[in-house]
Amino acid sequence: MESKKAHIDLGALPRHVAIIMDGNGRWAKQKGNVRIFGHRQALRAVREVLEAGVELGMGYITLFTFSTENWKRPKLEVRALMELLISTIGKEVPTLTQNNVRLRAIGNIEDLPKRAQRELNQAMERTANNTGLVLTLALSYGGRNDILAAVNKVAQKVKAGEIEPGTITEADLRSEMTTFFLPDPELMIRTSGEFRISNFLLWELAYAEIYITQKFWPDFTREDLFEAIHNFQNRERRFGMISEQLKSL
Repeated sequence: MESKKAHIDLGALPRHVAIIMDGNGRWAKQKGNVRIFGHRQALRAVREVLEAGVELGMGYITLFTFSTENWKRPKLEVRALMELLISTIGKEVPTLTQNNVRLRAIGNIEDLPKRAQRELNQAMERTANNTGLVLTLALSYGGRNDILAAVNKVAQKVKAGEIEPGTITEADLRSEMTTFFLPDPELMIRTSGEFRISNFLLWELAYAEIYITQKFWPDFTREDLFEAIHNFQNRERRFGMISEQLKSL
């Protein structure tokens, strides 16, 4: 069977793909297992997508790994997720380095357990010199919280006389977000069939194309990523203009 990769224009890849990895718990329940089983199986999908992104030559992939709202989940599940994060990050560094992938993180990292922060920081340091795809984990991340924190930082600059009132630009605000190093996503993928962005990259997704699949994240494969990118490449992105204007550019 021909891979869907054959239908992708490698010269027109989305520079940045953001993914809401949804449905791990429901996937596990369908199979008669506890929710954490789904989170463990989700690692396979992460590896597949990462390897496919490297194969295509993509620039950035951002994964919504743990939201600020996820702290409200049952304590047992949160604890298991944190342990899974701790046990996984360090083990994946050799694979990341082998594929020239740089690991970054966004969100309130200081909210994570100290061990998780330590493993994450060490992994980011060990991959800092890699020059290929940038894999970003959104951890204890919420779009509203990130914007609000940035507004407060800019307000402090105004108070200190570093910025004149009434002259604040989008760039001023963007530079204070934890996502400052990322280009805006051109494609956002969500699994499990839910039609929400769930407080993910609220500022950055302004003009992203959104692709929804009914598959739960543990079932997502490299071929599903190829299909999402092919779908993206067949859309007309107008950015507020009309088709005739685009043709004249």
